Parts: sequence; structure tokens; C-alpha cells
Amino acid sequence: MIKNYLKIALRNLRRSKVMSFINISGLAIGIATCLLILLFVQYEWSFDRYHEKADQIVRVVFKGMVQGEKLNESTVMPPVAEALKDEFPEVEEATRLRVAGRPTIIRGEETYKTHEAAFVDANFFSVFTLPLVSGDAATALVEPNSIIISEAVAEKFFGGENPLGKTLDFKNGGEPHKVTGVMEEIPENSHFQFDIFIAMSGLAEARQPSWMVSEFYTYLVLPEGYDYKKLETKLPSVFDKYAGPQMKQAMGMGIAEFRAAGNDLGLFLQPLTEIHLYSDFAFDLSPHGDIRYLYIFGAIALFMLFIACINFMNISTAGASKRAKEVGVRKVMGSRKRDLVWQFLLESILLAMLSLAMAIVLVSLALPLFNEVADKQLSLNSLPIQWLVPGLLLFGLLVGTLAGSYPAFFLSSFRPSVILKGGLGIGNKSVSLRQGLVVFQFFLTIALMICTGVVFRQLQFIQDAKLGYDTSSVLVVPELWALGKNEEVFRQQLAQDTRVVSASYSGYLPAGSSYSNNFFLIPGQDKTKMVKTLRYDVDEHYLPTLNMKLVTGRNFSSEMATDSSGIILNEASVRAFGWQEEEALGQQLVYVNNEGLGTTYQVLGVVEDFHFKSLHEQISPLVMVLGSRSGSAILKVQTGDVATLLADLKKSWTALTTELPFDALFLDERIYETYKAERRVGILLAVFASLTIFVACLGLFGLTVFATEQRTKEIGVRKVLGASVASLVQLLSKDFIKLVAVAYVLACPLAWWVMNQWLEDFAYRITLNGGVFVLAGILALAIAFVTVGYQSIKAALAHPLKSLRSE
Repeated sequence: MIKNYLKIALRNLRRSKVMSFINISGLAIGIATCLLILLFVQYEWSFDRYHEKADQIVRVVFKGMVQGEKLNESTVMPPVAEALKDEFPEVEEATRLRVAGRPTIIRGEETYKTHEAAFVDANFFSVFTLPLVSGDAATALVEPNSIIISEAVAEKFFGGENPLGKTLDFKNGGEPHKVTGVMEEIPENSHFQFDIFIAMSGLAEARQPSWMVSEFYTYLVLPEGYDYKKLETKLPSVFDKYAGPQMKQAMGMGIAEFRAAGNDLGLFLQPLTEIHLYSDFAFDLSPHGDIRYLYIFGAIALFMLFIACINFMNISTAGASKRAKEVGVRKVMGSRKRDLVWQFLLESILLAMLSLAMAIVLVSLALPLFNEVADKQLSLNSLPIQWLVPGLLLFGLLVGTLAGSYPAFFLSSFRPSVILKGGLGIGNKSVSLRQGLVVFQFFLTIALMICTGVVFRQLQFIQDAKLGYDTSSVLVVPELWALGKNEEVFRQQLAQDTRVVSASYSGYLPAGSSYSNNFFLIPGQDKTKMVKTLRYDVDEHYLPTLNMKLVTGRNFSSEMATDSSGIILNEASVRAFGWQEEEALGQQLVYVNNEGLGTTYQVLGVVEDFHFKSLHEQISPLVMVLGSRSGSAILKVQTGDVATLLADLKKSWTALTTELPFDALFLDERIYETYKAERRVGILLAVFASLTIFVACLGLFGLTVFATEQRTKEIGVRKVLGASVASLVQLLSKDFIKLVAVAYVLACPLAWWVMNQWLEDFAYRITLNGGVFVLAGILALAIAFVTVGYQSIKAALAHPLKSLRSE
């Protein structure tokens, strides 16, 4: 019997090839899209959850408010870990990490600077699950100058030899570092990525008792099931106990007085599993994600799957309605209702299973491109196969059963005499349900179209925004320190190169992250009035090289010895100190450091505000001082042959040092990288919006087919009575266009609210206007008209005799 059912099902598929393909492909696209988003969401959600104690680990962070400026830092002071472990019995373990950058490793005559390193406490590997392939994790980092390296580093430096007991020489690192352990590679879904871990016991800073400097990432292990908020409420007392006296000594005021002036500082806790998706802290160890995007994409996945399922049912129903007479004939020939029910259910389930198979193929084909756009390394293997396969099969069975339920139970229940006389009709409730589903589909589709348009407008606004400096033809050559004593030779070569219009040397670039917190105070004022600023150490060529505009005053001059104690403020700093631009000239500011009052500076000029952070953030107070730190060469170049210039610079660099390979990046490329995450989200939104539109159009097409099938006789009669093709197209199309119009009216308020919430994350943003909304409405109506119009024109052009005979 089942064999016979399958034969009839395959025969019906061949008879309706186009409709079957549309039905299968529509559901397949919906499932494939859902799987891709599921892979993305699962990957983002999985960060740091592979640690055995993931639910028990929290990170200690530092927050505060100083004169209206927020402090949000992921690093805390050296003694915090020990103090919290001593003060609170619920802290089972406390461990620290301090970034060591990329140390220069010397092997023979070769030097390498390609591996990220960090200092960690000896118990770090008992807190985090980082398995060692050799060595003892409990003792590997007890002794100073001990290191644990990754398998990749071990292979690179030691080949097939056993690295345990061997040493690596770090330039300027004192004694050789002994390899005491080799670890597996850290998973990609970790908020820190290091190749080398160095024993913290050899770092003098780690033993400092100061509560006034914060460069240590500190993690606590709490009891299983313990609410970290309980411990967090106790942290202010500990901070006041240890930091209060040191603040009094350094700043001349206690913590209570500091808070009474409207300021605040303190320690807080952040669960390890929230670091990647919920962080807004400075100095984070890696770029973080955003939980809001996971909610958005998760909602898109569910809506897309829902739309695809509804379309599948609509088109299945529309196709099945044409088989009413077949049902009547088969019942006359003796088929039982049970046989018809199984026939229709099996056909529908078969289509659903074919859609599942096609979806898996589509995901496999789309994953490489998706990974490139999303900048991930996703794989179907990352999903738990033990529930994915049964889940997909159950889903296919459920969708197939629901889609086949109408023809199986509705058509098979009619008496043959009613069906063969053409008495089969569709009730108003069924029509209303279908219309409601079309409205819902286009409601989601239009909302996505509007959101995508707003995202791209904001991204374009970012690209076109006036940053306050010139990014064109500005080349940055970083890490000049690698040149050593040859740095001056390199500078002279640049000065003689006619293609280099201007050159500045500074470790501070006005793009990307800039975190060099300082506090300045007007002499004579109470220390509660100190202003938190960022500080740039620059030379006299910095402003002209970047074409920054002085509002008033003058630039630094190397010929004026007094400029070493001069300072240039941005407009935000002037406002923070309560001055006008002209009034600021000649004023004095004193630098407040950990020991108290430091150098006194005199204001030489005021530079126009420029964006040195992301446009997500307001321009904050900034001071520039004449400094000697080089950091990077910032070059304003003028040449039509950039490739040759880069080749010449690389040749000069290589002749002067082999410690680091030559690296150069144009400033506008660095700015582009700052908004890379937003661009990825914009592209993914556009792709998913396009797929949603396509699937929604399939649903509309299915409903149009269903409607025209029901009105075949009416169309024939109208044509016999002289109705034109245009009037028939209008007759068949107007109801569907109305549905899309209703969806548009409902979608606009939702899209407006969602995009307003998203734009609030940008300090500098576009203003929502009607342009995007009108364009989305026109586009939706056009898409709907084309989709409906095709089937309507086809029905209207059919010969009336054929239409009447078919009834």
C-alpha cells in the first residue's frame, strides 16, 4: 500500500513540477536561513561556556563617574584579587591576568613578534579549563620566568622535540623563560586569545599594593549556585577600606568627600558568560558581540521559518484544491477515506522531507560565503547532532502533517456526488485566515525592509561624517620602536622623500580605541573639581599632518623650550573646565597623578573637536602635550603610485631592522575597521530581508493561485461578457494589494520604534524621516503587484471556453 502511495505522490510531483519546486524551495530556503542564523546565534552564545566552572566565574570590573565622565574599565588594581579572597569566604579562588603584548622572541639570529602573551597567576589553569598536553598545570607557573605555550608555538620553535625544560629568550625580558607546559589551542569562542602564558610571580607590578592603578584582569570563582549580586553588595566596603586611605594621601580628600561632590568609584562583578555579549568596558581583551543583535536575528529566524511553513501550507492547499474531482472519482471507485487521508499526508510529508534535504544542501553551499560576511568560522558540526537530526525530522513530519491535513481530512470528507457536481466551496473563515497570514508575512517583510534601509543610511552617514581631521592619503607605519637606534635614520629618509608631504610621530591615532585616562585640575580648585580627560602625546607636526583646525591660539613649536609644559585642548575640554575658547588661552592646568599634583601646563591653543573614538560615543575632553614618544609614523603622502611608495618604505625598513616585518595601514582603512561590526550586521540584515521578501512573495503567489482557481468560472463568464484583460487583472489584484497596504500601515510604527532604539546606541546619528518608509512601501507594493500580476494576467489571458470547460 505504501508503495502505491509513493507512486501516486511521485506522479503528482511530475504533473505539477513548477508548483512542487516552488513549494519545496520556499520551505527549504526558510529552513536553511533558520539554520544559518541558529549557527550564528549558537556560536555567539557559546563564548566562554566551555569552561567547567563557567557558571561560577565572575570578572571584577571598575566603574565610576568623575565630573560627569563615566569610567567603565575591565581592569582593576593589583591587590584586588588577594583582598577579596581574604575578606570573603565565598570567594573560592581568585586569579589575575595582565596583558604582556607581543614579546620579541629570539631564536638564533631570527626574531619573532607574532604571538600574544599574558602574565597569569599560578592558579590560572585551575580556574579556567585550558587543558595541557604536557606539563603539570598545578605547578607549571609557580616559578618566575616559567611559561606555558600553545601547541602551535611549540611546533614553531621546537618542531618535533619535547619543549618541556627548554627555554625561549625574550628581548628585554631578562632571564630566559623556561617552558613548563604545552596547552591545547584556546577555542575561538573565548574572550581572551593568548599563545603564551608567563608566570605572574616574576612581575614586580603584580606585587604592588597600590589601589590607584588598574591594569589587571581579575576573576573570582564563587560557590555553585551562588548569586554573585550578594557579593557585589559587599564590595563598596572593601574598596573604601583599601582605596580610601590611598586616595586621601594622593588627592588630599577621602572617598566620602569625593562621593559627596557627585563623583563615585567602585568595584563590580560581571559573570564570565556575559563578557562577550554584554560588555561595554574599556580595555576588553577582544572585540565583543551584542546581545541585541542575537535577539534581532533570532526573531528573524523564527519569523522566516513561520512564513515558510505558512507558505508551504498555502501552496499545498492551493494545489490540493485542484484535485477535488480526483478525490471524487477515487471515492466512487471504492477508495476509503482512510486511504485518501494517508495519500495526502504522505505526499505532503514527502515534500517536507525533500525541503529538509534541500535546506541542508543550501546551508552547506552558503556557509563559506556566510562565514566571510559574518567573519566567523561556523560549521554544521558545531550543532549537537544528537538533537539536531531528530529535531529536523520531527519538524518535517509536523509541517508535512499540518500542510497535508486540509486535503487529507477536508477533501476526503466530502461526498463524491457533491465534488463531481462542482459543489466544493471554501468558507469565509478560511479566506480570512489566509488573508491574515498574507498581512502578517508582509508586515514582517516591510518592517525588515525599513530596518535595513535605516541601517544602511546610518552606515553611510558614518562614512560621510566629518571627523574633524583629514584621513585621505594618511599612511600609518606602526611600532617604530623596532628600529631601535635606526629610528632616526628612518625618519631622515622619510624627510628626504618628496612623496611624503608631512610626517608626525606619535603613539596616538585619532581612530579606533583611545584609552589614556588622565585627570587635570585648575590650580587652586578643590580636587573634587578635577576633570577626566584623554591625553595624546604628540609632536609639532601632528595637527598639520592630519589637517586639524585650531579654533584659537597656536600649535606647538620645537623651537620654544617652554612648550614642553604647554598644552592644547579640544573644545570639549574647554567646556568641561567652564571656559570659552578665547578665555582658555594662557590658563593653567595641573596634572593629577597617583601621588598627588604633578606637572603644571599652560594652555597654548584650542583645537576643533574631532572624533577620536567611535561615533557611538560623544566627543570627550582631550588634552595634547608635546611628547617624545614616537609610537607610529603618521605620513601625509602625495603620489599616484602608492604601491611603489609602500615597496620603497618596506625596503628601507627591512634594511634597518629584521626584528619586525614592515607593516603599514592607511588611516581611512583603520577607520573602516572601527565600524566593521555594523557593516556586517547591515549586510546580513539585507540578505535576510531579501530572503524574507522572496519567501513572502512565494506565499502571495500561492494564495493568488488558490484564489484564481476558485474564480476560474467567474473569469470565463466575465470574458464572455466583454471584460478586458486590464479589468480582470485589477479585479484579481486589488484585494491582495489592499492586504499589503494594511501590512505597511502596521509595520511602519514597529520599524520606527525598533530603529529609534538601535540609533540610540550612536551618539551621532541620522534623523528618521519618511524617505525610507515611503520607499519601503513603494517597493513592497511593486513586489506584490508583480507577484500577483503574473498569475492574474495568466488567468485573464486564458480562453474563456477553457475556463468554463474546466468547471
